[in-house]
Amino acid sequence: MLTIKPITEEFAICQVEDYSQVNLENPFVFTGATDEEKSLVCPIALIPENALTVDKHWTAFRIEGVLDFSLIGILSKISSLLAEHNIGIFAISTYNTDYILTKTADFQRALQVLKEAKYTILES
Repeated sequence: MLTIKPITEEFAICQVEDYSQVNLENPFVFTGATDEEKSLVCPIALIPENALTVDKHWTAFRIEGVLDFSLIGILSKISSLLAEHNIGIFAISTYNTDYILTKTADFQRALQVLKEAKYTILES
């Protein structure tokens, strides 16, 4: 089974006008741009002034280690487990691994669900 590491930051999910007020060198700053929007996930303390909409109080964990691209169903299994317990997620994938955010109010319950499913939960 996979190992889960809680992240000690509390996050916000935002839509922004642009990334001019975002320091991309800060840890745990995730951006996504499409033809329709610019999104930002960042620690609450780093919400830029040009944020158009902000949804606060998300907490994250990451799947530890570097995940090979041939691995299939990692996010699907975790999201299904959490969905069975009415816990919504916001997922972010990087080159190395996946990060999963839940609302802070659901976070400890999410970790417990994963622990009961035999995931190893590291101390934060």
